[in-house]
Amino acid sequence: MDSSDKKYGREQLPRLNSTRTLSSSGTSKMTTDSSSNGEKLSLPLGAEAGDGFVGQRRGSATAPPLTRTRSRRAGSNVTVNQPPPPAMRRTSTGQILTRRPSNAPTVRSTRSMGLSEKEIYGDTPAELVQLERLRTVETVTSLYHTISKDQGEMSAPNDAQELTEIDPELVTWSGPEDPENPRNWARPRKWRATATIASYTFLGPFSSSILSPAVPKIAGSFNVTNITVSALIVSIFVLAWAIFPLAMAPMSELFGRRIVLNVSIFILLIFNIACGLSHNLTEMLIFRFLAGAGGAAPLAIGAGVVADVWNDNERTSAIGLFSIGPTLGPVIAPIISSWIAMKLKWQWVFWILSITNGIVLTSGFLFLEETYAPQLLARRAKQLRKETGNENLHTVFEIAGVSIMDRFKVAVTRPLYLLFTHPIVFGLGLYMAFTYGFLYLLLVTFPRLWEDKYGYSVGITGLMYIGPGIGFGVGLMTVTTFSQRMYRSLVEKNNGVSRPEYRLPAVAIGAICMPVGLFWYGWSAEKHLFWIMPLIGVAFFGVAMISIFQCIQSYLIDMNPMFSASSIAAGTTFRSLFGFAMPLFATQMYDKLGYGWGNTLLGFIALFVGTAFPLVVYFKGEKIRAWADVRMNARKAREDAHREAKLAKRLKSEEKTDINKLRQNSVIDDSSTAYDNDTTDMDAGHAAFGVIEEHEAES
Repeated sequence: MDSSDKKYGREQLPRLNSTRTLSSSGTSKMTTDSSSNGEKLSLPLGAEAGDGFVGQRRGSATAPPLTRTRSRRAGSNVTVNQPPPPAMRRTSTGQILTRRPSNAPTVRSTRSMGLSEKEIYGDTPAELVQLERLRTVETVTSLYHTISKDQGEMSAPNDAQELTEIDPELVTWSGPEDPENPRNWARPRKWRATATIASYTFLGPFSSSILSPAVPKIAGSFNVTNITVSALIVSIFVLAWAIFPLAMAPMSELFGRRIVLNVSIFILLIFNIACGLSHNLTEMLIFRFLAGAGGAAPLAIGAGVVADVWNDNERTSAIGLFSIGPTLGPVIAPIISSWIAMKLKWQWVFWILSITNGIVLTSGFLFLEETYAPQLLARRAKQLRKETGNENLHTVFEIAGVSIMDRFKVAVTRPLYLLFTHPIVFGLGLYMAFTYGFLYLLLVTFPRLWEDKYGYSVGITGLMYIGPGIGFGVGLMTVTTFSQRMYRSLVEKNNGVSRPEYRLPAVAIGAICMPVGLFWYGWSAEKHLFWIMPLIGVAFFGVAMISIFQCIQSYLIDMNPMFSASSIAAGTTFRSLFGFAMPLFATQMYDKLGYGWGNTLLGFIALFVGTAFPLVVYFKGEKIRAWADVRMNARKAREDAHREAKLAKRLKSEEKTDINKLRQNSVIDDSSTAYDNDTTDMDAGHAAFGVIEEHEAES
């Protein structure tokens, strides 16, 4: 067995020895003997052992009949009573292109050329062609799982270009510079996609907090006196983000990013309108929850869109633009809605929101393109099937991809498994969750502070949300730059070797600013100091939030790229639960402890969580990651083995069915019962169609 057999996974196939002879009719043939089983194979002129059936040149003579007799056991023969394909010869992919008819579709390279079935298999019987396809799929699937097993969840999907020599019906990109690959788009096109997804991601948080200044009016309209229930009108929107994002990623892989995002924003629009038409509290809560479900997709898929079009070295600025929406959205919305709630009925908050929603949705329909590579390749395969008439052209994702049920299972269970079994994901996720929970606590309690304690109008109260907004802006301008400089400096000191822990030093800004901001805000509000003093405190909090989110999310992506998307999803679920729950007890806490001691309590929690977990991860993170990665890799290996076993079982069943069809159609004549088990059925299949082409680096 030579290296090519090992490389392409064909250890089970017989080795062939060939000699070229002249037949009695004067036609040159090559007789091929199998050293392992005595098989004799007559091939037409120009063919070599292991050649694939690549079709017939126009005007070539019909090849002589092929009779393949294989001695398997005493008294048992298999005879294939079918003509071979037309004249064949060892042909490179580039040479195959010269055989295409003049009206064949134009291609950019020798890959993804979309050959018709006639060009590939000639006049080979359909049953034999189908049998060979099954064996090719089995080989390609096995090899693809091997070469892509270490691929990260946010890496560009491997289109298996290296396997096109094995599978002539495999559709891939036309090389590394294919302009249709989103990674190769022109920069303006990339920025258009990034800006559109940033606007989508802005809309969800914007919708979540826009109701805050209008809650007293809504509660009065529905006769709600319970403060916790009033807070629930705002926070139930965020509860949906803890549930639905887990299902959005597999849906985007099945249907494509664009359609899932557009449908999601359309659902958000429908239920925002429904909220404005609500007649009672129950309707309002249900519609708010469903609107939150509609706003969940951009949060779950947005980072994937950015990863689709930008490589690792270009992604920093794009992530910065993408991050503006989730941070500024919750702050801008109350500034706008406060004046609406003061001057108009509370329903107008939803009408303005719906108008904004409609504008963003329209821009998405016009400017958002599909960015998910497997979907784009599937469209290419569909177009080539239409042009060539070959319905069996396919992408590697269509034959070796994960089933939709397996995708949903992994998308739901893996983030939860990481959250509850990975110490780093839990610890840093808890820090992010606490920070996010306080943001929504602030959004819900701000109106009560400024209207009841300071006596400001609803409109002026809305302007107070500028405080955290300024903090977010300062954080985006300073923390991002400082973090990048610190990261590059540490990598340089480590002889150019990067470590995920180098993403964490800038989180020290958050560890300091978070408790300082809470103490400052709490006691200045408690003592009824000048209005700018509480705003300085919440501005410190805004800077801290940017620091915490940017550093921790970068770390979660870098610590194990294989599970980066699941790690981010785990953090999203955790923080959304805190964003839902913390506002519900905020008013009671401030009633009992006051703004001073209430925020002091939260400040000490932030001080502990913000120093303990980042310090442990920075100094011991490598050991913890190694320990956790062993568990995660073992779990993934079990998932992959289970998935491959299911696929192998299905392929074996289809192969058995095709072999039975060959027998029924007298393509295979077997006089004994030697093929009643799986092994001999596979042998019969080899006897019927021969071995897969032996691929060499030169060809």
